[in-house]
Amino acid sequence: MTELARLLAPLNVALFTLGSDQVSVAELLGFVTGAASVWLTVAARISNFPVGIANSAFFLVLFLSARLYADSGLQVVYIVLGFAGWRQWRHGGQDRTGLRVARTGWRLLAGCVLFAIAATWGLTILLTAAYDIAPFWDALTTALALAAQLLLNLKRIENWAFWIAADLIYIPLYVVKRLDLTAIVYVLFLVLCLAGVRAWRRALPPGGKGRAEAAPAVVTGGSAS
Repeated sequence: MTELARLLAPLNVALFTLGSDQVSVAELLGFVTGAASVWLTVAARISNFPVGIANSAFFLVLFLSARLYADSGLQVVYIVLGFAGWRQWRHGGQDRTGLRVARTGWRLLAGCVLFAIAATWGLTILLTAAYDIAPFWDALTTALALAAQLLLNLKRIENWAFWIAADLIYIPLYVVKRLDLTAIVYVLFLVLCLAGVRAWRRALPPGGKGRAEAAPAVVTGGSAS
């Protein structure tokens, strides 16, 4: 056993069985941190980023143990983007102040759609060569999730549309991959995404258009943490 495998072994211990899924410590912690991260995002709280980074780390362990290398690689990208988004929300507004919730301009939105199409095409070829069990669907969800994360980092409300589209595919995909608890997590994510759309609409500035303004938006009571 390598040193890394020895360090990660406690996270791969099976706690209980759910359907055909042997739920490990990493998967359970992924469930908890994932739900917390999305809830914090719905509330437009900057603390969604550190919690989301922890969530990606737990899922990285889970997917590596399941030999889902495309999903594992995506978690590494999420960790990097999580740190970038954390900084952007804190200093990306006018005069390096916090961002506000805003709508996406059509050029950026069109760019995200084109990116998703191109990334799906390229990743499908790559994952097919790597004998992925569902190359097109893995590629599509990866592309949608990356576009969603980009818009989330910019605090644009349209990020929810990309997350919802990805979740609708992730749910049956993880059932097929026998990660039942993870599939349930994504059902919860889907519900929270729908709540996020409603909450962020209320947080839009008058007119609901334009770039993020200087002060950070607050969707629920209290300041963003």
